[in-house]
Amino acid sequence: MDTMPRPRAPYLSREVTRHGNAVWYVRRGGKRTRLRSKYGTPEFEAEYQAALAGKTKRDKGGPVVGSLAWLVARYRETTAWRGLSSATRKQRENILRQVLATAGQQPFARISIATITAARDRRAGTPFQARHFLDTLRGIFRWALEAGLVKVDPTVGVRNPPRPKGDGFLSWAEEHVTAYEKCWPIGTRQRVWLDVLLYTGLRRGDAVRLGRQHIREGVATLKTEKTDTIVTLPILPALAETLAAGPCGDLTFIAGESGTPLTKESFGNLFRDACRAAGVPGSAHGVRKIAATRAANAGATVAQLEAIFGWQGGSMAALYTRAADRRRLSIEAMSKLGNDKRTSIVAPLYEVRHLGEKEK
Repeated sequence: MDTMPRPRAPYLSREVTRHGNAVWYVRRGGKRTRLRSKYGTPEFEAEYQAALAGKTKRDKGGPVVGSLAWLVARYRETTAWRGLSSATRKQRENILRQVLATAGQQPFARISIATITAARDRRAGTPFQARHFLDTLRGIFRWALEAGLVKVDPTVGVRNPPRPKGDGFLSWAEEHVTAYEKCWPIGTRQRVWLDVLLYTGLRRGDAVRLGRQHIREGVATLKTEKTDTIVTLPILPALAETLAAGPCGDLTFIAGESGTPLTKESFGNLFRDACRAAGVPGSAHGVRKIAATRAANAGATVAQLEAIFGWQGGSMAALYTRAADRRRLSIEAMSKLGNDKRTSIVAPLYEVRHLGEKEK
């Protein structure tokens, strides 16, 4: 059975030149396309698939068929790529820019588990970047496997790097909020920055987009950048007071000195400077954390937290509700302990008996 010839792929023909060399062509209506890679190799398969899709060996000014750059270009044309949120695409474009600069001309069919693992390990110093790198490559090769461009997905079996120990971004405490408010009172644009973050719970990328156009009858409605989730947020009195005092931009509440909108990156830098002046942690995400903590401590459910913060799956919201529940249970338990009229805790019975024997 192993010696039987395999059936030839559709639309594929073979000719022998006058020099005795075998030449392969693909013709699927119209002009035929010559395949120049060696028959049976992954590069040949990539060229074959490209010819079926109507692609030439090299698009004008484009990447060579069979290269990683070519694979990425095809991936960007798919619904798998377009279905990602704009924030995710932007994040992955930054990663792909770095990858293609160093390995774009390499044949994608030769990328192995060892190749992916080595690339992950080179990013060991930045675990989150390593994780995003793996997510990006997984998306590409899962699609390539479904499209028949590769026989094996080299990202399968490559583990995510361990998450850094700790809770990530430092969550603000109430004293941080107080210190910031004292440094930046109502009427400063820095105060607008804080209160938009604190009283909406929005991520930095969504907070910089929020403006009057999103508010109807005192309720803001916004589709989040990261997850495309629609969040509905009443404008609380504290935030309304700050926005009324301003200064705000024409299109967005958060604005720079000239009143123009800010990108999330430039806003992050400016907010960090404002935090440093107030002597508090300089992280917009830290403010989002205290907003979630406040809501959970006030009794918000998992479903309510997800509706406010645009989370999905319950795991993130559960972190805050569990912490709030432990706090409430601890307070209740300690109050019961305080109601005990005894001045000391009674020793176990066996210790009492043992002590009596010693006295005898």
